[in-house]
Amino acid sequence: MDKIRVRDPFLALFLALTLLLWGDQPAIARGGAVQVDAELVFAVDVSYSMDQAEQVLQRNGYAEALVSEQFLQALKGGLYGKIAIAYLQWASYRDQDVILPWTLIDGPESAAAAAAKLRRAPYRRAQRTSVSGAIDSSMYLFENNGYDGLRRIIDVSGDGPNNDGRPVEAARDAAVAAGVTINGLPLVGIRPLLGYADIAELDLYYQDCVIGGDGAFMIAIHDRKAFVDATRTKLVQEIAAPLIRPQSSDILPAQARPSKTNCMIGEILWNRRWRN
Repeated sequence: MDKIRVRDPFLALFLALTLLLWGDQPAIARGGAVQVDAELVFAVDVSYSMDQAEQVLQRNGYAEALVSEQFLQALKGGLYGKIAIAYLQWASYRDQDVILPWTLIDGPESAAAAAAKLRRAPYRRAQRTSVSGAIDSSMYLFENNGYDGLRRIIDVSGDGPNNDGRPVEAARDAAVAAGVTINGLPLVGIRPLLGYADIAELDLYYQDCVIGGDGAFMIAIHDRKAFVDATRTKLVQEIAAPLIRPQSSDILPAQARPSKTNCMIGEILWNRRWRN
């Protein structure tokens, strides 16, 4: 693209003074929204299948990812050098709460402050598992949130399939149709024994039924020690290369294989349990 040339010297002086005065101010979009590289919702499972130790590891994974050198370097490489994040806990279709409202992350200080708030927030557990509710509630959070992101991303983390609320595919497809990308962080086999509502191949379920949109991908966590590394890797991937398919064998892009998973398996298992 050719450089813009201003021939009027008075206009040139006006533009130079404007850049000098406002060049370091937050970019403001139409309607007063702050422009950011991404609006990102961390949608985190707090159903009863997530014990206290898993919840602590999960929360710390997000907190440590935010202050990691890899993430901060990726953040600086964006067009605006800032993102907006919110942290949503979810269980059943009508049970969600936000423990970190929309927060601007534009460097080490704001990242550290957000991480500290996450660590201080109380823990809780609740009944049922509604991935569709997590997606729908995250979509609601994007409305009039004060930010205008180049991308909108929902980051779903959980250890079981959808068994409450509307079908997960319906929620996913509605979000994708609205231009939102859904990435996944399924916890696969963290617990030695599966419950009646669990499935062994949760990673394939997430790949086939949960994630979607431009550049969507998931990283499966197979042991507790991998929480921090996996969360950091996913966050960096989302910020640094949002539209490039990941190459690592640990990172699976959306719909990379013909769908083989019954996306109603969670509902089937739940109904089978309570009908017997």
